[in-house]
Amino acid sequence: MANNLRRIWDTDPASKPTPRQFSDDFVGRFRSGRLVGKLPESLNAWRVTTGDPVVAEEIARLMGGAAEEWDTDKEDNLEILTDAPSVEIVIESSDKIDASMKLFGSTGIIHHCDGVEHLSPEDEKGEPCGCPELLQDRKDKARSGRGPKPSIDVVFKLAAAPELGRFRFNSGSWELVKVLHEVISAVDDYDGPVRATLAIENVSYTTKGGRDVSYNKPVIKVLGAYEVTVPMADAA
Repeated sequence: MANNLRRIWDTDPASKPTPRQFSDDFVGRFRSGRLVGKLPESLNAWRVTTGDPVVAEEIARLMGGAAEEWDTDKEDNLEILTDAPSVEIVIESSDKIDASMKLFGSTGIIHHCDGVEHLSPEDEKGEPCGCPELLQDRKDKARSGRGPKPSIDVVFKLAAAPELGRFRFNSGSWELVKVLHEVISAVDDYDGPVRATLAIENVSYTTKGGRDVSYNKPVIKVLGAYEVTVPMADAA
């Protein structure tokens, strides 16, 4: 029987359904904040969410805290408020670090670019995105809700328990944007996976006007090549 509908999307490619992304591609997410009521709260130690009780138990063992259920409609219904502001991770390659600028509206993403050109939709890909040239102007426009914000995704494994699978960390930090090219370059310096630290770092200072400022930022520091340790029994 002929497939008479196989060309249905030729005239309207933007409406073509995309392949389904399964959440179990990742065993959990690292988060640097949470909502308390309707207000965001920045955390001083990592919050990890997962839908796997085994993963939750191991995270609590390695990083402190206890697994508890939290209010979500997603599959990662367990959260661990850990005691660890820093964790050693394994990044397989710089391909596991993705960054772009995104602005969301009521119907989904309405602006997606790399700071210079549109990345989507397909019919606008490669065209100038129209974002301001200066970083501060970009931040101001994003803060007003009229411009895109950073969306940085890092996929990694835990150095202490790589067998658990891949975790994901997403950040909208402008501070991380400033140094992300250095992180990617440091990963590319090695031919293969690297060890790195993923940390929440507090920044505190007093302005010239006498105002105290304090905020947390995510920090990724590449430590060197990742070498798999073979147990003695296996080596024999």
